[in-house]
Amino acid sequence: MNFNKLVLASISFVTGMLMLVFPLQAKVEGDKIILGSAISLTGKYATNGLHAQRGYDFAVERINSMGGVKVGGKTYMLSIKYYDDESTPARGAQLAERLIKQDGVEFMLGPYSSGLTKAIAPVTEKYGVPMVEAEGASRSLFTQGYRYLFAVLSTSEQYLSPSIDHAASMAKKNGKNPSSVKVAMAFENDPFSLDVREGVVDTAKKYGMKIVIDDKLPADLSDMSSTLTKVKAMRPDILLVSGHSKGAATAARQIGEMRINVPLISITHCEAAKVHEKFPKAAQGFLCPTQWSPNVPYSDSYFGDSKKYDREFKAAYPSYSAIPYQTAQASAAVLVWKLAFEAANSFDKDRLRDAISATQTETFYGKIKFSEAGNNIAKPMLMRQISGKKYADVVSANDLAWPRKVSY
Repeated sequence: MNFNKLVLASISFVTGMLMLVFPLQAKVEGDKIILGSAISLTGKYATNGLHAQRGYDFAVERINSMGGVKVGGKTYMLSIKYYDDESTPARGAQLAERLIKQDGVEFMLGPYSSGLTKAIAPVTEKYGVPMVEAEGASRSLFTQGYRYLFAVLSTSEQYLSPSIDHAASMAKKNGKNPSSVKVAMAFENDPFSLDVREGVVDTAKKYGMKIVIDDKLPADLSDMSSTLTKVKAMRPDILLVSGHSKGAATAARQIGEMRINVPLISITHCEAAKVHEKFPKAAQGFLCPTQWSPNVPYSDSYFGDSKKYDREFKAAYPSYSAIPYQTAQASAAVLVWKLAFEAANSFDKDRLRDAISATQTETFYGKIKFSEAGNNIAKPMLMRQISGKKYADVVSANDLAWPRKVSY
């Protein structure tokens, strides 16, 4: 062996021994536990990415102010290392790898959207890094056999299907057969929205309803006038739209511009897109699925009840007149991590994975219990209807303002 090879071999041996004695500790630095997240701060998902980031940060600040996390008899503060995934799945996967391999992060929070979560989950699974995510609702995420993926939110097929149930109930109330209800729908061609569509199709089929319009929203989500032109001609009883925040804003704007008057309109991401503020006339009567409401009857020892969370988050971020559920569920994901650290009493990834899996708790956001597949099976979706510039909870069709009354 020549001298250069001998030196390289010696350096490799010493480096290996040092890594055994002093393992990479970016995940826990001194009294700080570092969580990692690739989140959309630019690109098409930037609005909801910011909502999620604020929910994460609000929870970290609250938990730290109340004594942090106790592991092994020592107190730790939480911190989050963020990278901007630019709303691009490939970039999200790359940044997840960077967080784990370069930054040493072994405790992950999810990105925004099902598409980004689908890109990142194989990476966290590959390295056995637990990820508690709050923004990826696609049910297909929980059919892949992932062991390290856990979601606090309800899955996406549940988002708009209650609107179909309500339409069926209102038809019966008016002496009509639910099969007479005509359904129009437009969905973005992404994993989340396509799962939402499947839930709608299955529920409509149960009642024998006819789907008269079934459109794919254009890629840039800035124009759905072709769909709305058909709506004017076909006169459906219910219009369903899912296209994240940009799709919701586009739909509300053009529904107003084109004076669309359908008895029931149900759209995802109402609060996040602030349609009740930006398009108050057009948005009147919109039925909006939500993962959380300030009126849910749940509480915990960190955030109090849902009304207290609503009040205190608005005090911290005064620009919000209605808190998007994306924010609330992000805070709940951080709380799951805090509880898991203390239940495991360890920073070992597999012990933490098992502690997360065993979590059964009530939070201000709702009840949390994970199935073997990692989805939350303890919390249903909720529906809220826009009335004035506020949201009213819709528990049953009796709470529904039908038909939608709007004056353009």
